[in-house]
Amino acid sequence: MESLEIEANAALVVIDVQKGFDDAGFWGRRDNPDAEGNIAALIDRWQESGRPVVFVRHDSVREGSPLEAGSEGNAFKDFVEERRGKGRGPELLVTKQVNSAFYGQPSLDVWLTGEDVAQIVVVGIQTNMCNETTARMGGNLGYDVVFALDAMHTFDLAGPFGWTATAEELTRATAVSLHGGQFARVVTTQDVLKGAARAGRS
Repeated sequence: MESLEIEANAALVVIDVQKGFDDAGFWGRRDNPDAEGNIAALIDRWQESGRPVVFVRHDSVREGSPLEAGSEGNAFKDFVEERRGKGRGPELLVTKQVNSAFYGQPSLDVWLTGEDVAQIVVVGIQTNMCNETTARMGGNLGYDVVFALDAMHTFDLAGPFGWTATAEELTRATAVSLHGGQFARVVTTQDVLKGAARAGRS
């Protein structure tokens, strides 16, 4: 892959990094134990460089959901909450009840347009759910979408016809679909950090 260029005003979109996703009894087995550390590193780099950061929270309306609005699980994980409001650049909180961050409040698209942002970096939970949906919609809306695959995770999942897929299989399928379908560029956290550092020196 050619060297990744991260624009000076690229927005980091941190999706649904909430305490409710720690409920293994509800969600099952997850992949990528390094996700949280990589998300934290990207938030730190964005805040240090004054780039815009968007924190997205899923306010579930499904009774009993670990992410149910008003519940303890609805809150951001501590490492995210303690970083909110600490950056030098613009920051936005988006709340949503569906998969795409572009269908939340306030409007992510309107805010990004107002900040003259053309490139977004997607991280968070879950890889094949809200992250993938947001990336696809971002691509459809004309954004240059960067998908930091190791700064997110997902869970094993059961589907139709008795089929099941592991978290790793779902992650790989998401990566192939997004990258191969040209919805997004699927990269690593280190790719993003290096690209951001190059922009900072230019």
